[in-house]
Amino acid sequence: MATKVLPTHVGIIMDGNGRWAKKRGLPRSAGHAAGAEVFKTIVRYCSKIGIRYLTIYAFSTENWRRPQEEVLTLIKLFKKYLSDALTNFLGENIQVRFLGDETIFDPRLRELIDETARVSKDRTGMVLNVALNYGGRSEILRAAKSLAEDVQNGILRPEEIDEQAFSRKLYTAGQPDPDLIIRPSGEQRISNFLLWQSAYTEFVFMDILWPDFKPKDLDRALDLYAARNRRFGGI
Repeated sequence: MATKVLPTHVGIIMDGNGRWAKKRGLPRSAGHAAGAEVFKTIVRYCSKIGIRYLTIYAFSTENWRRPQEEVLTLIKLFKKYLSDALTNFLGENIQVRFLGDETIFDPRLRELIDETARVSKDRTGMVLNVALNYGGRSEILRAAKSLAEDVQNGILRPEEIDEQAFSRKLYTAGQPDPDLIIRPSGEQRISNFLLWQSAYTEFVFMDILWPDFKPKDLDRALDLYAARNRRFGGI
């Protein structure tokens, strides 16, 4: 790979599974299954090339509005992936964390989430954040409520609330903000993903459906990122 400047933190909005399946006359579940395989490939590739943090948007707070059959298929896939990760990813130096409200999931999925995070917590390689039942607005509200409780309980004074204090209440506390967010599928919107953290993030929108996404497509996005001049509001 010719990219000279790698982002420290990459976010990916996995999108296009349903359209990929529809184009092939397949049920949407087939698209999600194909997308799950691409997910595993891209995670391993990011780890291999030296990405330090990778955040994958797997299931948003809005995805519950989809047909129940599709939601159940996605939950089943999450369970399968996590079960696989507990065995097949044992040799991978990847720490897995989860962003979002896990309490809504059934006990078996919560158990797998907890076990995956526990087993991988001491790994020193890439940090993989999996956003499940995640929404940027709900994350911001959660942080604001936590700060309000700290003030109410005398732990914090209102004047001590600054960007750093707020960031410490987010799911990504202690991690750098994403340098690059990639969205395949041709859609050009952020869809409630890492709203606070992406204030100065570079975006690459790609006209390719997620199940067709390959390491070479990631390389192309990284090359576009490397060619940009990030000024963070300066000159």
